[in-house]
Formats: sequence, structure tokens, C-alpha cells
Amino acid sequence: MKRRDFLRTALASGAVAGGLSVSYGDENGVISNIPSGPIFAGKKASPLTKNWGDSQAEHNTTYVSECENKMLWVRRDNQILATYRNGQHQKYPYIYPLAGPKSMMSVTTESQQPWPHHRSMFFGLDRVNGGNYWQGKRDAGQILSKNELNIEEATETKVTWTDGCIWKKPEQEPIIEDFRRYTIDWRCDDYYVVDFYVKWTPLVDVNVTRTNHGFFGVRVTNDLSPDGGGTLINSDGKVGQGETEGKPAKWCAYYGKRYFNPAITEGVAVFCPPNITPPEPTFENCPWFTRNYGNISPMPFNYNPGPWLFKQGETREMLYRTVVFAGTPADVDLNGLWTEIYG
Repeated sequence: MKRRDFLRTALASGAVAGGLSVSYGDENGVISNIPSGPIFAGKKASPLTKNWGDSQAEHNTTYVSECENKMLWVRRDNQILATYRNGQHQKYPYIYPLAGPKSMMSVTTESQQPWPHHRSMFFGLDRVNGGNYWQGKRDAGQILSKNELNIEEATETKVTWTDGCIWKKPEQEPIIEDFRRYTIDWRCDDYYVVDFYVKWTPLVDVNVTRTNHGFFGVRVTNDLSPDGGGTLINSDGKVGQGETEGKPAKWCAYYGKRYFNPAITEGVAVFCPPNITPPEPTFENCPWFTRNYGNISPMPFNYNPGPWLFKQGETREMLYRTVVFAGTPADVDLNGLWTEIYG
């Protein structure tokens, strides 16, 4: 695959394809108030054409819209690879879609029964100071972007962006703030890596009661889940919810033949960090929440005694890795990729 020009506006339908690209807009895909200069140095920004596309000679520039509800698109060969959605109307920010490297169709679902609040690649938590920052209405609690969305790095194969969020109920002061960093690293045409770093800081004393919801995980499409004909497997070779739920493992993965093209098999693996905190779990004692319908999450809050009290200002840092791949887990060195990031 040719990887020309990682960073460009990609605002016009006729933009030249090639490599990855990134752009901003609101939740309706509307681009507005476009600055005249580039975010990243490299080439002088050319004037926008009448159809709001970029010059054919200028494909190394990203523009930011100043609209209230930004979103960030990452494209490969001008097809959507991932979208970071952080609108103020949402329950919490999340990534959807997360496209398979061969099909360019999402391996995650935006919302699906029987639990429609599961959204693709998520980070949240319920039962926090009597609120719920994972399911239910926004009045129960909401994770809101502070409109600090920023691209930190962009190369021919990698993009990194950051955002800051607050956890609060409407008309109340926030109880938690977080700083998050996402990196999408296109390793080859068979797989790519998504790294999610978050620094989680209580602004007041925070009490979390026992729960199986959150922190981080994915909800996959039906064709990857066992209920839809796919396979759930962990790093120890255990298969299905019955063998993987509540068990420690380096990673859990779903994979399956795609409904729209059974000749393509794709999957997604989530890694369990060796030092998820809180409440002081390690790789050996942080079991997995798994479901045959398509939800996996390394989850310390469901299998250890609670509740947990996090004092004001007690910052926790977490780093999660996800791998989206073509084929089966045997076709990707998931154990090697786990060791690469966690040692």
C-alpha cells in the first residue's frame, strides 16, 4: 500500500487517497470556521478551493474547526478508520467506528442490544458517588470533553491526539477530571495498534461501589462475537465466556468471518495492563469481564471486595492497548505486542 501524505484536510470528496489522514468537524460532519494556516509545519498552507477541498499539491496539512462539538476523523486511503466522538450531548466520549484493516468496516458496534449503552471503544464507570458515568440518562452523570482536543503527533503511520474531560452531573460541580491520550499506530496492512493512556484525578473524595461496568473495553460487532458465530479467546487459550470470565489473562480477543464477506476474517484484542489501579490489582489478580454477546474489559471493580475510596487529588494513571487485526489471533504476535508495551 502506498503511504503518501499522512496529514491533510480531506474535506472534499475528490481528495486524493493514500495513507492515513486526520480532520475535525462537528457531530454532523460539518466543517466550519477553518483557519488559513496549518497546525503542523512542513508546507505552506494553500488557499481553499471553492468546493472547500485542498489543493492537489497540498496534502500535508490539518485544519481545525472552531465549532462547539468537535469530532476527529482518522482515515486510511481516504476511508474512515476511526472517529473520536466527544460531543456535549453524549453520555461519554468514545471511538466509533474502529475499522478492520482488510474490510475497512468497523469491528466494533456503536450501540447494540441487549445493552445499548455499550459504545464501541469506551472508558467510563458506574456507581460513582451515587452517580452513573456509564449507563442511564445524562442526569445520572456525564463525562464531558473540555474542548481541549488536540493533535500531538502525526507521521506517515501514526497519529496521536489528546483530550481533557470532566465527570459531573448537570448543574453540579465536577467530581473527577481526566487527561487522555490516544495513539493509532498502523504497523502493517494486517494490523494496527490503538494505545489509550488516561490520568484520572478525583476532585473530591470519590466512592466507587462494586460494579462490573468499566473502566476500559470494547463492544464488538455481532459477527465477531460467539453469539453471532465468532470466537472469544484469551491469552491462555481459554474459549468463550464460561472459560474466560473472571479469569486473569494478558489479553482477550474476538474474531470471526465478516457477514458481508466471509472470505475476510478480522478481530480485535484488548490487553490487560500489569498494574491497573485502583484498587491495587496486578496482572495476577485483575480478572476479565467477558460476554459472549461481545463485551470484554479487564475489570478490577467486579472481582475484588469493595467499595473503594479515592481521596481528592489521588491521581491514577492507566495505559490500555488494543490491536485490530486481520485473520485470527494466531496470525498476530499478541504476546509480543503485550510485552512491547508492558515489559
